[in-house]
Amino acid sequence: MLFNSYIFIFAFLPITLAGWYILNKLNKCKLSLAFLTGMSLWFYGYFNISYLWIIVLSMLGNYAISAILGHFERMNPTEEESETATCKKNNENAGIPAKIRIIRRISMVAGVILNLGILFYYKYFDFFIENINALFGSSFNLRNILLPLGISFFTFQQLSYIIDRAWGKADHYSFLDYAAFVTFFPQLVAGPIVLHTELVPQFHNYHKKSFDPDMFYDGIVSFVIGLSKKVLLADTLAVIANYGFDNARLLDTFSTICILIAYSLELYFDFSGYSDMAIGLGYMFGIKLPVNFNSPYKSRSLKELWGRWHITLTRFMTTYLYIPLGGNRKGRVRTLINIFIVFLFSGLWHGSAWTYVVWGALTGIIVVWDNLGIIGFNPNEKRPARIILPGWLGVIFTNIAFTGLLIPFRSDNLTTAAELLKNFTKGWTGNFPKMVDATVKFPETYVLDQIFTKIAPQYLTITHIIYIVLLLALGIFIMTRKNVAEIVESYRGRRFLNIFVVLLLVYCIISFSQVSTFIYFNF
Repeated sequence: MLFNSYIFIFAFLPITLAGWYILNKLNKCKLSLAFLTGMSLWFYGYFNISYLWIIVLSMLGNYAISAILGHFERMNPTEEESETATCKKNNENAGIPAKIRIIRRISMVAGVILNLGILFYYKYFDFFIENINALFGSSFNLRNILLPLGISFFTFQQLSYIIDRAWGKADHYSFLDYAAFVTFFPQLVAGPIVLHTELVPQFHNYHKKSFDPDMFYDGIVSFVIGLSKKVLLADTLAVIANYGFDNARLLDTFSTICILIAYSLELYFDFSGYSDMAIGLGYMFGIKLPVNFNSPYKSRSLKELWGRWHITLTRFMTTYLYIPLGGNRKGRVRTLINIFIVFLFSGLWHGSAWTYVVWGALTGIIVVWDNLGIIGFNPNEKRPARIILPGWLGVIFTNIAFTGLLIPFRSDNLTTAAELLKNFTKGWTGNFPKMVDATVKFPETYVLDQIFTKIAPQYLTITHIIYIVLLLALGIFIMTRKNVAEIVESYRGRRFLNIFVVLLLVYCIISFSQVSTFIYFNF
């Protein structure tokens, strides 16, 4: 089920909200949580009913590992279970019997194998077989496995819990709490990647269960602004970007630049729009989800950008990969290697193709360069660079680098990526007007097209070019303004914001006929 659909707006969301608040009002707390979990499973199964058994079996497997670990912990109590030993929790060996340490290690290994095994089978198995066939000349059959929606998100979410359990930093929850944590529908299929410590306590907070009009208002505003990012901007820009990547050989230099800008804007509005909607929906239920975007295109370096883009993935990679690898504790060279490894794995997380591997490797190289501290744009850093350049120059370089890296990220294969790179040598060939005419087929331009077709057909292409340029300029302008959280904080309750939100919602609902899936559903 899509957030940007009639069934979600007019059926699923009102029913789920009503059931949640009515059951909580009647003090049926467990029933309300079970209801929310059931509705979340309906939300997920609506895409494809066969997906349900995957997420359910995944939950059961992870919960079983946690339960077995809990059994051994109860049979062998440790110091850290007493109130006086709370301060020792950060020392994983403080007061812990050797037997429990072994069981925790086994639990962590089992959890990692289970979660990464499921992820590997559904997301990477065919990619692995393809490369084995290519490398050894074998002819193993591909499974053509259908990728379950959001499998990377709910797998990482459960993996973080199992690892925390093995580190002694998480309790064993009831199955209802655990299922609600994994399946909470706003963040189920495209994040944010939420930690158990951020969600489960809120399910049991009495104040979160009563209706909060201010929080609900903030939720509506965040949801509608996120919805408009997706429906009015991302879906429109997608038409231009898709054409360019599907017809790389037909583009000249200027067309290629426009296509890349269009895709960069589409990616941002699509994913940040989903995150805004997820956070807004969380607010409607009295649940606060972590921020996932913080104006990333204002960053002065690629290192800073990845602290602002998909923040919860960066947090996951830092906590569960970078730090276990040694982080910055084993010398300068090892730190840089660890950073590179993190981005290489981040590339693989995004997809099972060499294009993502190349993207991850190139991104890692640039972030490593940023960490060398040779050239920088922020003199206030703890370790300022040797050469400090103006911040505005850093913003330009960062956006050029990020947009350029989207060539392998978005391309279907490395051949297409190479073709797009070649286009920068073509100059102006006159293909840009043809590209514009082929992509500007929007309902918003229908009336204008009809008028110019009858009155002045010779100027039709010019009007299309103006429309494309204005659309790209609008996208660039919006992404450099305040983010949604800042807008809600600055203009909460003001009449013009209320009117603006209503108009946006109406416009979005009218545009639902052009529904498209979210980009990150594929990851």
